[in-house]
Amino acid sequence: MKIAVIGYSGSGKSTLAQRLGELTGAEVLHLDTVQFLPGWEIRPQEEKQAMVRKFLDGHSAWVIDGNYTKLSYERRLEEADQIWILLFDRFTRFIRIVRRYRKYRGKSRADRAEGCTEKLDGEFAAWVLWKGCSPEKEQQMHDVVRRYPEKSHLLTDQRQVDTALRLFEEGRL
Repeated sequence: MKIAVIGYSGSGKSTLAQRLGELTGAEVLHLDTVQFLPGWEIRPQEEKQAMVRKFLDGHSAWVIDGNYTKLSYERRLEEADQIWILLFDRFTRFIRIVRRYRKYRGKSRADRAEGCTEKLDGEFAAWVLWKGCSPEKEQQMHDVVRRYPEKSHLLTDQRQVDTALRLFEEGRL
């Protein structure tokens, strides 16, 4: 099974991808580990693209977490058996990133490059609250649903995610 997990920052994409990987036995790729080098330095574009292509070419089953439209986005969507889209509201996502920051402050999470310690600054808060969920970004997510209605799951809160995971575990999704 191949699953793409996309959506807004702070909505739980990485956690969901990890859980789907556990349920399917598929290899999980967190695109933040591709995007960043230690210290939040951005990896060169050609290197990132090569890493994602190699991952896609090398796995018959995968779960990929992240939007990153310049990293084989169309291929990921096309090849995915399922596309899980998380569009949680701003308030919920902001609370989640604050909780995540408190939990991981000064540490690197498994879904990040080594040396990318958890941070919460004004730039990231602005991304979560406004820039990363602009009308254009929302339209982009809805366009995915229109293009791939048979394999898209648009989820807007944790209750919907929990229900979808239960149905997935039962083989009904």
